[in-house]
Amino acid sequence: MEYEAVIGLEVHVQLNTSTKAFCSCRAEFGMEPNTNVCPVCLGLPGALPVLNRDVLSCAVKVGLALGCSIQKRTKFDRKNYFYPDLPKGYQISQFDMPAALGGEVRIDTPGGDKAIRVKRVHMEEDAGKLMHEDDGSLVDLNRAGVPLLEIVTEPDINSPEEAYAYLTKLKSIVKYLGVSDCDMEKGSLRCDANISLRPKGESRLGTKAELKNMNSFKAVKDALSCEISRQTEILKEGGSVAQETRLWDARQSMTFSMRSKEEAHDYRYFPDPDLTIFLIGDNEIELARAAIPELPQQKAERFIGEFGVSSYEAGILTAEKSDADFAEECFRVFDAADKKPVVNFLIGPLLAEANSRGCGLRGLGITPPGLIELVLLVQKNIISNLVSKSVLKEMIDGKTTAEEIVKTRNLAQISDTSALDGIITRVLAENDKSVQDFRAGKSNAVMFLVGQVMRMSCGKANPKVVKELLERRLSDA
Repeated sequence: MEYEAVIGLEVHVQLNTSTKAFCSCRAEFGMEPNTNVCPVCLGLPGALPVLNRDVLSCAVKVGLALGCSIQKRTKFDRKNYFYPDLPKGYQISQFDMPAALGGEVRIDTPGGDKAIRVKRVHMEEDAGKLMHEDDGSLVDLNRAGVPLLEIVTEPDINSPEEAYAYLTKLKSIVKYLGVSDCDMEKGSLRCDANISLRPKGESRLGTKAELKNMNSFKAVKDALSCEISRQTEILKEGGSVAQETRLWDARQSMTFSMRSKEEAHDYRYFPDPDLTIFLIGDNEIELARAAIPELPQQKAERFIGEFGVSSYEAGILTAEKSDADFAEECFRVFDAADKKPVVNFLIGPLLAEANSRGCGLRGLGITPPGLIELVLLVQKNIISNLVSKSVLKEMIDGKTTAEEIVKTRNLAQISDTSALDGIITRVLAENDKSVQDFRAGKSNAVMFLVGQVMRMSCGKANPKVVKELLERRLSDA
């Protein structure tokens, strides 16, 4: 029997407001432990919470961007549980009247475009942070009270790959909105997953397990893959899956049980008596809508229509807003209808350099006119594509222009046939097997010889001219 995975995700996004959700303490990462605290976020008797208006504005903005219905009446509830990092003994969250309902995030799958429905978007405060040591545990309450949005999907995801695609798209949208940096290393974006299996073709849901402790999108993907294998094995052996919470262990690449259904919390939600019902007016909704920038999907569609890039290329270029803005500036500087030479540089060597250095395209320090200068040097056959990559590295490291580098290092491409004849003669003499392969009908053998000429010329030979000269010499012999 074949089984189908049914997955729902709960994503917590930390908002980048300057202060916490219900007090005036700074919501700042990396401060000395227990320095950004006050009676409100410490839960001291008599301290009363006051909602940070920016938190509500962020919730409305995210809800609109995801196509949700903004709830005109919303309230906060107390989620009751006891843990050392929760100073009040409850978390201020939202239960039955969240900020936004409905909505969707569209992802690309092998089967085509797919909508992942968003069930709800609600506001809540974060807990503190526990640090476990050999002789005990320490608690830092700087994070207590920091504002979060929880974004919950319907169980519409059917594979780890779809979960990864959803998280990637959601992160991109949230970062475009500017409401969070979504830095998983700082805990600004966290994800829990609910997963169950059912026989293919059935509509009834199976028994679910909740997965926690996943600190990257790759970890979510790996944990889900592992859990699918675990549940499949149990079901094929005639067993039943236990409803439980499981933790992901990346070192061992396995999940293990944290608590069973019988041990699960009854949070005993009830309305927070210290916080009134909040009314979200049409004016506030329209102000939030007006503040939403062009989002990744819209920008990608415009790039396809305006600059003629492919859907795949547009998806890469618009994943990060700063990268998309940089790419658009480059397209506008490049005065030609066909933007393919620029696209190839952006998603090829430039993106590779950015990834290796852990920054965005603009973070490399190259200006759009500077990049176009390099592209044009290749277009005009002044330097080869191979040499352009080393010039690019030097532009980044030396903060100088492409033309200066080419001139100073004498990197101009050799297209003069007389200058190339000697190198070609030597390559043919040293690679007799490739010569014989070409003459035996293996036409691809010439590309190996082109590569050898490029190596001997330190990448300065014009590969098109080299190929023509080689084919002429090999055919004439």
